[in-house]
Amino acid sequence: MTFEDLHIGSILVSTVRNAPVLIFAAMAGLFAERSGVIDIGLEGKILASAFVSAAVAFATKNPWFGVAAGMAVSVVLATLQGYVAITQKGNQLVGGIAINIAMSGLTFVVAQFFFQQGGRTPDLGDARLFDVVLPGSAAVADVPFIGWLYTKLIGGHSVLVYLAFALVPLVHWVLYHTSFGLRLRACGENPHAADAAGVSVEWTRYRAMIIAGVLCSFSGAYLAIVQSGFFLRDMSAGAGYLALTAMVFGNWRPMYTFLGCLMFGFFGAVQIQLEGVDLPVIGRIPGALIQMVPYVVTVVVLAGLMAKSVAPKAIGVPFVKSR
Repeated sequence: MTFEDLHIGSILVSTVRNAPVLIFAAMAGLFAERSGVIDIGLEGKILASAFVSAAVAFATKNPWFGVAAGMAVSVVLATLQGYVAITQKGNQLVGGIAINIAMSGLTFVVAQFFFQQGGRTPDLGDARLFDVVLPGSAAVADVPFIGWLYTKLIGGHSVLVYLAFALVPLVHWVLYHTSFGLRLRACGENPHAADAAGVSVEWTRYRAMIIAGVLCSFSGAYLAIVQSGFFLRDMSAGAGYLALTAMVFGNWRPMYTFLGCLMFGFFGAVQIQLEGVDLPVIGRIPGALIQMVPYVVTVVVLAGLMAKSVAPKAIGVPFVKSR
């Protein structure tokens, strides 16, 4: 494969397919962190929901049962994380990292116990969520550019892809145009003022964590039931941490966070396209270096934007009700 064989259309389509994992997780993290809880446990919830979604989908031959089961386990983990951070006033970073480490090992062990396939689930086959064919796709398929735009870039994706992109304006509306969003943001900025105004800070943060658990579950389900068709150990590959970086990039705002997710999705697509390509002058880049691309971009983004990003003022601080 040569440099001339690279196709920008394929990169754009891959970007659209890569972004939902990050979008779901980043929107989940937005709810948690806007309420004042650091959600470093996104990675563990993605892994847990991916495994449970794949296992239940394989057992029932119904992908939607898998999505529902993944949602349930992610909400349980989010509630547990909330109990440690909100009720017990524990260290939020330690609690989140504990979930990540536990799920990284537990999903592998349970998968090996049940399926005996080296810590992965069997291929899902017909239990996967397949792509949606938009009406009229066949009629315009051969039309230059329009056919590619309608059938490849806009159409031809799983329903979860459309849900991810529709989620962004919905999250923006909830955060900035509803009374719940106002209370949520108040709990993250000044919980004592919110409490004085009659808002239950703890209950608001619990609801934020439950919403985060639901949204994060879609990331795991998408990885297992749409992209791969099976569960594999540590298949999230740092998606939870990339989602956190996208939040920093987006200054904890839904629309800008969405752009950060697209950016990381784009570099992930470029990474895939560059494998095996002979570049001018440079030649063929080793695969290990190509796989570093999204993470190098993460370091650069964090180094350049951390000083400019303004996090919610009460993030990571346990709320102790004033007497």
